[in-house]
Amino acid sequence: MDPSPSLEPARATPRDLRCDVVVVGAGGAGLAAAIEARAAGASVWVLEKGEAPGGSTALSVGSLTCTGTRLQRAAGIDDAPLAHWEDMAAFDGPLLERDNRALARVLCDEIPATFAWLEGHGVRFTGPFPEPPHRRARMHNVLPNSRAFVHRLAGAARRAGVRFELGARARRLMLEDGRVIGVVFEQDGHERVARAERGVVLASGDFTSSPEFKRRFMGEAAARVPGVNPGATGDGQRMGEELGGVVLNGDLALGPELRFAPAGAGSWLHRLPPSPLLGAAMAGALRRLPSAWTRPFVVRFIATALAPSLELFELGALLVDAAGQAVQAPPALLAQTLAAREGGSGYIVMDQRTAQRFRAAPHHISTAPGIAYAYLDDYARIRPRICFEADALEDLAAVCAMPASALRAALGERGRGRGFVALGPVRPVFVHSEGGLAVDSEHRVLDRQARPLDGLYAAGSVGQGGLLLKGHGHHLAWAFVSGRRAGRNAALAAGGAAGGAGQARAPAADG
Repeated sequence: MDPSPSLEPARATPRDLRCDVVVVGAGGAGLAAAIEARAAGASVWVLEKGEAPGGSTALSVGSLTCTGTRLQRAAGIDDAPLAHWEDMAAFDGPLLERDNRALARVLCDEIPATFAWLEGHGVRFTGPFPEPPHRRARMHNVLPNSRAFVHRLAGAARRAGVRFELGARARRLMLEDGRVIGVVFEQDGHERVARAERGVVLASGDFTSSPEFKRRFMGEAAARVPGVNPGATGDGQRMGEELGGVVLNGDLALGPELRFAPAGAGSWLHRLPPSPLLGAAMAGALRRLPSAWTRPFVVRFIATALAPSLELFELGALLVDAAGQAVQAPPALLAQTLAAREGGSGYIVMDQRTAQRFRAAPHHISTAPGIAYAYLDDYARIRPRICFEADALEDLAAVCAMPASALRAALGERGRGRGFVALGPVRPVFVHSEGGLAVDSEHRVLDRQARPLDGLYAAGSVGQGGLLLKGHGHHLAWAFVSGRRAGRNAALAAGGAAGGAGQARAPAADG
């Protein structure tokens, strides 16, 4: 490989960090990697470009799909990793040949122990819930919200002696004699160095907020669509590619899809303290109370965090942009088409006849599969700031701040009646991308000749390795499974463990 100035090791400074393992990213994968590396006797520094741990894990729905859990057993469900692996293929459809089935087997085999590991750290779940084409109920949801993962794991990491550098964005990897020996990162406008004796674990998330990666793999239209997590800029993929790594399945993503505007400072459910006692109390209530009592709690989450169903547009609803002009496209392409309009946002508009169909089963506005459904009246009650009803079309246009003439033209004959509903604003977003670096079954990053890059590991979205993670609960499952394994493997690299757990040295800052 030709030398590149961007790959030259930075000069040592008095502020260098030194440890056995450097982890880039403090989301679910990075925290799992740090904890396991430390448990294997390594000293660990975590570089996180945000102001706190969290990443996409903290923004997620919080589902984790798993077999052999105590909750499955309590529900009388006999399940096994092999059946899980077989069912994952059913999600792939025509993309089956592009899936890394070997990594899928790693995921299914390892997630039961990882689920128990999470519970051991105080994370609480409810479930399991069905989600076809899974043949058995396997989806578990974290309580009280996805911040519980981060709260419990970050606390465990700190108690174990893991050190964090926040506001630290990784810029490039350091090479010495063909081996990755550390990371150059930027913090407070200055470059610093984190040196790793044993290995670097990339766990910095996907690239849904990188216009460059989206333009390259998905086209110009996709480049204009923002990501749910603004910090998901593909830093790990970029650094891996600079050393000869390869991004697989970069053209695949969940999105663009329409999402409603956030509920102010976030839903009350997401603001609940991530306490294990609260999680356990909620789990007990959901298990014992009648569904009529628990439905309002679940539906509030569904109406706040999840996407509107494309069935809306199949059964008569219309998407209009902020100027009231119709967005014409097949339902699956509406979000991408809206992204090209000025302002990039719009409203879902229905006449009274269409709206009536979404007030009760079988047609819903949004759903958490197998758990509950949210209908139009739920949105009117829970999200009144995004659900508008008016008898006259002119009144609806005024509420949505758009010209009545444009909205009337968009609705055509349907605009001549009385009684209309608008939901919005909605905006197109990418939830996550599937494009990760090629890795082997030990989570070592591979170059273009499928050779491991010495000293470099990847976990979570960065190390997805061609694995397809359709269905709820698989992305988080892979984050925790691959993070634990990558951290442990990095700690045990270079001829053995960095020392017994009781002898592990703390990470150091020179100077």
